[in-house]
Amino acid sequence: MRQPANFSTYFALAKNLTHWAYISINVMAEKETLENTQDTVENAETGINTDENAAGSTHLNEPVAENETEKLKAEVAEQKDKYLRLMAEFENFKRRTSKERLELMQTAGKEVIVSLLDVLDDCDRAEKQMAKTEDVNQIKEGIQLVFNKLKTTLQAKGLKPMESIRADFDVELHEAITEVPVPDETLKGKVIDEVQKGYYLNDKIIRFAKVVVGK
Repeated sequence: MRQPANFSTYFALAKNLTHWAYISINVMAEKETLENTQDTVENAETGINTDENAAGSTHLNEPVAENETEKLKAEVAEQKDKYLRLMAEFENFKRRTSKERLELMQTAGKEVIVSLLDVLDDCDRAEKQMAKTEDVNQIKEGIQLVFNKLKTTLQAKGLKPMESIRADFDVELHEAITEVPVPDETLKGKVIDEVQKGYYLNDKIIRFAKVVVGK
């Protein structure tokens, strides 16, 4: 299962999506206003006739109607300009958001990786030490120290191992590899062995435990 992003990542994405939605609403509103204004101009022009005796609500010899048409055309031009500006801003915002999202995805694990560099340094030192000594106890001690540091570092980042042995089998937590007979009735339906340990990250399961269940 994939490791969830940290709070700052979610906050940045939520902020970008909110801004995106705001621009989208404005673009649609301006587009609708522009279309309505254009329809008004077309209707006004349709109603203008050069022949006073012809059917129509307005004639060219009426200066008021001509002024109204020019006014509506100016409004159309203004709304079109606003629409084009909003569309340009929207496209720029989409490009910027896509770039920021890609950067967040690429650097989401940076904090964890940096925290593990100290452990990696200890591994390098332990490897050099093992090449110089044949003292098994000293090698074991060095490996144990590195292992403990690794566990401490990961626990500080919210990682917690799942305790499964002797627990009731739970499909929400465990993945049964096999079932084996058990002599004790109290062990039936319980986890009696753990093939692969399960883990939580900030109390959310990131890996199910692979277990052996008694029957």
